[in-house]
Amino acid sequence: MFSSKLPELLKKMKKEHIYIQTHNFPDPDAVASAYGLQVFLEHYGISSTIIYDGKISKKNLVRMIDMFQIEMKHINESDICEDDGIILVDAQKSNSNVSECAGKVIACIDHHPTFVKAKYSYRDVRFVGACASIIASYFHNEKIPVSKQLATALAYGIKIDTDDLARGVKELDIDMYCMLYKLADMDMINTLSMNSLSVSDLKAYGAAIQNVTVKNHIGFARIPFDCPDSLIAMISDFILDIDVVVLSVVYSVRKDGLKFSVRSKIPRAINAGSIIQLSLKGIGNGGGHPTMAGGFIPNEAGNAINDINSFIQNRFISNTKIDDNVIENKHLLKVIYTV
Repeated sequence: MFSSKLPELLKKMKKEHIYIQTHNFPDPDAVASAYGLQVFLEHYGISSTIIYDGKISKKNLVRMIDMFQIEMKHINESDICEDDGIILVDAQKSNSNVSECAGKVIACIDHHPTFVKAKYSYRDVRFVGACASIIASYFHNEKIPVSKQLATALAYGIKIDTDDLARGVKELDIDMYCMLYKLADMDMINTLSMNSLSVSDLKAYGAAIQNVTVKNHIGFARIPFDCPDSLIAMISDFILDIDVVVLSVVYSVRKDGLKFSVRSKIPRAINAGSIIQLSLKGIGNGGGHPTMAGGFIPNEAGNAINDINSFIQNRFISNTKIDDNVIENKHLLKVIYTV
């Protein structure tokens, strides 16, 4: 089984301490998965440090880290060196949302499609709704007890990344959530789920609403300032709720380029991951799930294009084939996909 091979590998490599790296601007699924893996490795006598790049600014995520007393270090504040081993969690090498740092990546645990092939000593990539479901399966497979605190963190990660088991969910997500539900503190999960917006978040929503454009059932919104990945994703979900929109494309202007979040209402017919990969080909990079995806255009490419906003719209429109029959049955298709 995947779960038993990882500790065996680390012991063979004589790794008594490992670094667990999440994607930049980690979200609840990434944090829960990293924390769960840390506890799992502790069971086998392997210590670890969780590291990340970007910022942790969302109130519910800060609250989650405080509640569960999860220790995380920014890459710049860590003591990682060239000889240290790294396990990527909820991320893969060469993705635009993963910063390179000292140390060697030896393992990858993720639930996103692979767009850039890389070699790992250990690789567990499964197309499920949440990475936390994969980590939970390690405890289930090895019959390792799960504490209430860990069960709550993992269940919260699954809940958020699958939008309450309604987005991209697979059988593993349901099975693991049911297992964790019996052990978790659901009152704590409900507390974490409430009051997740700050005043600064509302400014980003307002900017996106002012700039929203709907063309060919695609909702485009530009946020003219830097936003955390998680907030861009939330706004993309918000734009997707517009009745005539089946695909949302939201991007934030950052110091080094444009950061994208794309969502699809009918993933069987309109694959968000494939569309952003095609649309940013040659000028940036992107990828993800059929339901949700992300990408990035660096300044050196974006600045060379006249009227970048029109360029982005034309790229996505040309790479999105929308059938009127599909639009009429979008709600049915969404239900079929997520059941």
